[in-house]
Amino acid sequence: MQALNRRDFLAALGCASLGVAASSHGQPAPPEKPGPNFVFFLVDDMGWMDVGCNGSTLYETPNIDRLAGQGMRFTNGYAACPVCSPTRASILTGKYPARLHLTDWIPGQTMPYEKLRRPDFRQELPLEEVTIAEALKTAGYATASIGKWHLGGPAFYPEHQGFDLNFAGTHVGQPGSYFYPYKSPDLPKVRDNEYITDRLTDEAVKFIDANKDRPFFLYLPHYAVHTPLQGKEEDVDHFERKGLPHEGRDSAVYAAMIKSVDESVGRVLARLDELAIAENTVVIFMSDNGGLAWVTSNAPLRAGKGTLHEGGIREPMIIRWPGVAKPGIVCDTPAISVDFFPTILAMAGVTMNVSNIDGVDLTPLLRGGAAPARTALYWHYPHYHAGGATPGGAIRDGDFKLIDYYGEERFELYDLKADLGERNNLAEAMPEKALELRNKLHDWLRGVDAQMPTPNPNYEPGKRGRTG
Repeated sequence: MQALNRRDFLAALGCASLGVAASSHGQPAPPEKPGPNFVFFLVDDMGWMDVGCNGSTLYETPNIDRLAGQGMRFTNGYAACPVCSPTRASILTGKYPARLHLTDWIPGQTMPYEKLRRPDFRQELPLEEVTIAEALKTAGYATASIGKWHLGGPAFYPEHQGFDLNFAGTHVGQPGSYFYPYKSPDLPKVRDNEYITDRLTDEAVKFIDANKDRPFFLYLPHYAVHTPLQGKEEDVDHFERKGLPHEGRDSAVYAAMIKSVDESVGRVLARLDELAIAENTVVIFMSDNGGLAWVTSNAPLRAGKGTLHEGGIREPMIIRWPGVAKPGIVCDTPAISVDFFPTILAMAGVTMNVSNIDGVDLTPLLRGGAAPARTALYWHYPHYHAGGATPGGAIRDGDFKLIDYYGEERFELYDLKADLGERNNLAEAMPEKALELRNKLHDWLRGVDAQMPTPNPNYEPGKRGRTG
């Protein structure tokens, strides 16, 4: 069967190749047995160590921890990019950012004096791509995106990507203020001293209430815990009384923001229980990239957001699938954000053949079976990032991970099983292994037609780090 692009896919809704029967009006009819509901929490800039279930003793995340105890917690869960927009695109399409040519946060940052010039990457999630929301709509799902979008301007907003409801999703990365009045998105006030994390949760609960009697897909990408750092006063006071500093790394303000996200998780889970639909609802929790290093400590992981070290790409990742995945399971199998697309479609019973899907179906693993057959995970970040990170690619194959810095004859090779903090570079001690992984990474880059940085004719070493 020929793989579908989005145009073919939309024209073919209801045909047998999608596993959905067509109604007399040519629209997809509901399947005989509707699949489960889905709630997908995506947190912005939350680090792997920012939740109690991964070992944090600073932050309070009882609801996230409870979710982990009810589902499968992935200790090796990865974002497909160390910054936000590409990871979001990878979740929605099941494709690596390198394949999509969407490899940096939108619009990105120009550094005109660096050694390499960034590629001309996409500034939106192409409409030609099939999203999870579009796929689920073939099975009669109601779909909503409530929160941060950051995948292109108005012509590329969620309502053009398969979502029935777009609330607060624009092309901008942040609301400017977490308290009303928000600088963007421009949302009408509902109550005094309104906090956007709470407001998004209010709207999420409304959507669940309105669609409790039909299958739904709720994508809830919070603006938190990205800067600007702003927490509710009573929560900031709470953490200051516990001894956290008001500002700086691991601050009371940041802890308050995490607490608000955790309360959002708790409110949504409680509503699912109240409506007696929790047992038919898959809940997923994930972050889009690693924690910002000057905001939170990612230790024992190295570095943070914007880097290809573990602190930039390893995330808190939880999947609760009631009645299928055993509660409280801790899974060490590596998984990555491109896996959500095929996994969610498999859970929903939606069969289709979209071209060039990079993710693998995790449902056998969730059912207690074997790990997915895949040889390696890949990353491609051909950009400079504030804080000194330089363009590069990475591959994880088994326990070994190689980072290749583009434009330099410099490699880093780590055994993550023995060296989670990536302190012992094995590239010189194991040159054959380093070359093997480098060749495999470069083969993959060619295979996905990755855009590479090019030499910069305006390179001035004395002006490195300046933006333009």
